Amino acid sequence: MNILKKLLYPIAISATLTLSACSIFGVYTIDLPQGTPITQAQAQQVQPGMSKNQVLYLLGSPAVRDTLAPNRWDYIYDYTPGTYGQREGKKVITNASQHLIIYFDESETVVKVEGIESLPTSNK
Repeated sequence: MNILKKLLYPIAISATLTLSACSIFGVYTIDLPQGTPITQAQAQQVQPGMSKNQVLYLLGSPAVRDTLAPNRWDYIYDYTPGTYGQREGKKVITNASQHLIIYFDESETVVKVEGIESLPTSNK
């Protein structure tokens, strides 16, 4: 019994250290999309003179509604692929590289749209 205890502790410790350092067993990670994915075709539907409700219907809620600049909506999209996204070869989108800005006037109609060229042509 005493020999079993003397052997059991070193075996358990070495097995734990060996398995924890092994890179074969990877951790599953999920895809992390943040914001609203918008294509150039969707953004080009937004025209000057449209109301805020029409823009919401076309694009959804903006990622940023600044209380200090209520007449500006920012649509930002970042994406970090998880385990399956990396296997499918999906690219990382970071640092607000897809950034659409919509400006409104005091009557809450679209005045200007910026950043359409930063958006992808399709969601694939």
